[in-house]
Amino acid sequence: MDWYPLRLSTSVKQHVFGGRAIADVLGRSGLPDGPVAETWEVSDVDGEVGVVQEGPLAGTPLRDLVARDPEGLVGAGWRGSRFPILTKFIDGTGALPVHVHPDDEAARRLRGQENGKTEAWLVLAAEPGASVLCGVRPDVGEERLREALLADRFDDVLVRFPVAAGDTVLVPGGTVHSFGPGTLVHEIEQTSDLQQHAMGWQMEDGSPVPADERAANVDALLREARLERRPSVRDGAGPADEDGVRRVVCCESAYFVLHRWRSGAPVAVAREFTTAQVLTNVGGGEVAVRSGGWSGTLPRASTLLLPAALGRVELEGVLDVLWGHLPGAG
Repeated sequence: MDWYPLRLSTSVKQHVFGGRAIADVLGRSGLPDGPVAETWEVSDVDGEVGVVQEGPLAGTPLRDLVARDPEGLVGAGWRGSRFPILTKFIDGTGALPVHVHPDDEAARRLRGQENGKTEAWLVLAAEPGASVLCGVRPDVGEERLREALLADRFDDVLVRFPVAAGDTVLVPGGTVHSFGPGTLVHEIEQTSDLQQHAMGWQMEDGSPVPADERAANVDALLREARLERRPSVRDGAGPADEDGVRRVVCCESAYFVLHRWRSGAPVAVAREFTTAQVLTNVGGGEVAVRSGGWSGTLPRASTLLLPAALGRVELEGVLDVLWGHLPGAG
């Protein structure tokens, strides 16, 4: 295929925990009025598959491109039924529901799905005192956890710790978690929307969940939770290279890697790669992009998917960009 950088359609979720930070803090344009909780930047989730917006492939769903040329899109030797990485912006103006995503084993055994969901949150902005709930306290067993979840006593059984802008929290599948209020993140994860909530309200509209339905949800959560799972955190510190760009590895997992490149002044840089790159502009200004004979721009709070076959990309501007990709030769 004649590949070029792909700009995809994005799904917008107006859940009740959202606010206006994706527009007001990140500078994203074209969002609907009212609270915006999530934008799905690159997605091959059933029912939420991104569609190419411009160029010769305009109108083509991402999943069709995976089927046509998996190696050219994702990387040499790769095979799969869907693009393996999902990325989002999430506005936790309010607290997200306490929930869990299954790991691969539980997703296959309990849900009949190919994979579960390990995810990572890069904190882009956080109010003073912002924190996350992530992981079950070591002395808490399943019955105590169930009782506390049904009674909304989350801090009795889950670990709460502070976060600040620049932190990245890697959350293995099976880890019970939540974040917010006052937290804006970029999320990278396995392609999956499997989850179980413990809350007494619906995140779509805040309406109450009937008691019997909530009890069933919590029981399902417990079947998928791994009480021993713990997150890992990196703070994003690191010196600048000689060209004035700070290149930091935010997180590494068996499923994805996330880098952040930042500069305090305009720079011209290049990156070579052998796997698909999810390139996201999270700050600074508009970035000029050139790859494979294609040239264009990457506005603030927007994303390009760079197929593996392109192999090289050049950027110019004041940078605050993320690179998400599969592990290995990135």
